[in-house]
Amino acid sequence: MDVSQALRARRSVRAFTPQVPSAALVQQLMEDAALAASGGNLQPWRVAALTGGPLQALLVEVAATPAQESDGLLSYPPDLWEPYRTRRFVNGEDMYRCLGIPREDKPARLRHLAKNAQLFGAPVGIFVFTDARMGYPQWLDLGIYLQSLMLRATEEGLATCAQGFWRRYSALVHRHVAMPQGYQLAYGLALGYEDTAAPVNALRTARADFAEWGSLQGFE
Repeated sequence: MDVSQALRARRSVRAFTPQVPSAALVQQLMEDAALAASGGNLQPWRVAALTGGPLQALLVEVAATPAQESDGLLSYPPDLWEPYRTRRFVNGEDMYRCLGIPREDKPARLRHLAKNAQLFGAPVGIFVFTDARMGYPQWLDLGIYLQSLMLRATEEGLATCAQGFWRRYSALVHRHVAMPQGYQLAYGLALGYEDTAAPVNALRTARADFAEWGSLQGFE
């Protein structure tokens, strides 16, 4: 699989099989992703991968702990404006349509939303941190690391779902991965093999036309 194929194949998967990828493969993915571009070569990431007992201990505690969302770490701006509001709305409606959950069935929608806290059943959880003193440019580096990790996972036949959701449990995740003080959780990543029979994995999101966001100037 080449890069363009991986870009087209990668998507957010929200149901996984129990099969656990090997430690050697997970480490290789993490190391390859660290070849990502980094301003000043700061490499401002610290990364922990959990599976088995350590992951289950985290998920059990998460299930019993109320989420705490910081205004400074929201996944989306409040009062989202167009065209972003509609894109997010359509994405959600398409997902629930795949699941067969109508808008009026709010309990069912909340039950699915709660699967975020269980990594959607993925057997591996990857958590990426950065020094809290780092600023916006270094957070861009974290995004490049994340994309690199997801594309390498796709190349190896693995599935992923990136989750800003885990910032709501930053302190709890810290305790379970023994991250040094002063490091801030940026995001989590569900990693494993796709459950191809799960209805939610039938979701395919659209992308805006190039004319909406791109331009070419000065080309022959």
